[in-house]
Order: sequence, then structure tokens, then C-alpha cells
Amino acid sequence: MSDDTTQVANLIARYAELIDSGDFPGVADLLADAGVGAGDGSALLTGTKALAGLFTSTTRLYPDGTPGTKHVTTNLILEVDEEARSATARSYWTVLQAVPGLPLQPILAGRYHDRFERVDGVWRFSERRYLVDLVGDVSHHMLSNLPS
Repeated sequence: MSDDTTQVANLIARYAELIDSGDFPGVADLLADAGVGAGDGSALLTGTKALAGLFTSTTRLYPDGTPGTKHVTTNLILEVDEEARSATARSYWTVLQAVPGLPLQPILAGRYHDRFERVDGVWRFSERRYLVDLVGDVSHHMLSNLPS
């Protein structure tokens, strides 16, 4: 695996780590240069303030400061074009949750379609599209309706 491939794969893993720790400003910083939105081709949300607001307004946090989730990303298909300084990735995601009143269970599953670019030698997200395929009990997770 090339260093570029590792760096891009680490961005995907870093997202899961940040969201599960409840670090919404960190998630917004990670996605700061990206457009983020549904996989249906709808408009993309951009900017750290808007992205932090999205997570803050939709995701319930518990007294420990986390959403009580684990985002598991699998089936990664990563294509890096080192010469063009760009990459694309497709992956599956599953959100597990265990909080008071909700035993450990999968609550959401879907896919990410990501684009990346390397700027000044550093890889970053340039686009993240999410597709929701399966919805379970999100009543302990979502503060508002699930974005489509």
C-alpha cells in the first residue's frame, strides 16, 4: 500500500473517530475543504461553521460528550491517482449505538462516496456524499429528522 493510499484511508478512519468522540468542530475541520451532502446529487453543504452546525443540530450527545456510537467503515474501494493528486473512495458504513435505554445495536447503514485532493503535499476531503440504505431505531441518536 502506498503512502498516499494510507493517508487517504486514514482520513476516512479519522472521520469515524471524530464523530464517535462527539468532536463536531474536529469533524468540521476535517471536512473543511469538502462539500458534504446526500448521494442523490442534492446541493452540498460547505464551510466549517455550516458543517459543525449540521452535526450539532442533528446528533444527540450524552453526558460523556459522545453520541454513544461506533461508526464502522468497511468494503473500502480506494483509487488514488498520484499524478493528478486526486483520489476517490467508495465504502460501506454501519453505525452501532449503545446508550441508556437502548442496548447495543446497529441503527444506521449506508455508503460513502468520497473524493480527495492533495494540496501542498497534504491529502484532504474534497467531497463526501452519504447514502442511507438501512434505518433502525435512531430515536436515541438523532435530534431531528434524518437528512435524506
